[in-house]
Amino acid sequence: MMNKIVIGIVSLATAFTLSACASDDKEASKHENIELDHSGMNHSSTGEVPESVKVADNPTYEVGSQAILKTDHMEGMKGAEATIVGAYDTIAYIISYTPISGGERVENHKWVIQEELKDAGDKILEPGTKVTIEADHMAGMKGAAADIDSAELTTVYMVDYTPTSGGEIVKNHKWVTESELSTKETKNR
Repeated sequence: MMNKIVIGIVSLATAFTLSACASDDKEASKHENIELDHSGMNHSSTGEVPESVKVADNPTYEVGSQAILKTDHMEGMKGAEATIVGAYDTIAYIISYTPISGGERVENHKWVIQEELKDAGDKILEPGTKVTIEADHMAGMKGAAADIDSAELTTVYMVDYTPTSGGEIVKNHKWVTESELSTKETKNR
């Protein structure tokens, strides 16, 4: 019982601290709103993946299994229960780009994969490398010039999930990395 009280107090203190931090910096809030809005994001997709992407041989989360999303790429994602619909071994990139449809530059977008970058080859691209995006996860993304911010050799997952904020199920969402998932058993810890 005492552990539950301590966890509750720590959680409450963390929530207050994070809410205070979020309102301190107007520029950070502006950037956060761009990232969390994702109004141009195709939350669901057809499930098509580039032909050259390699299906994972032995993924941590098998196709058809359940996992909990630990990431907040968009509202309602964090804490949602997801069904794994695809697992692929590739290089995942965080990129920054200016949409070809206009608007503000998108900083630190997660994720596009090696096979979604024009003429990327098979070697990891270094931060600062200029690339052309072939993915269309968001309006104005396909065809845009981008800068590589970071790269991670990992398994990426395509998932179905129902947002915790309500709304319709999101089908074939691309992409979440292995580190952005946890097993269902750890949800209540």
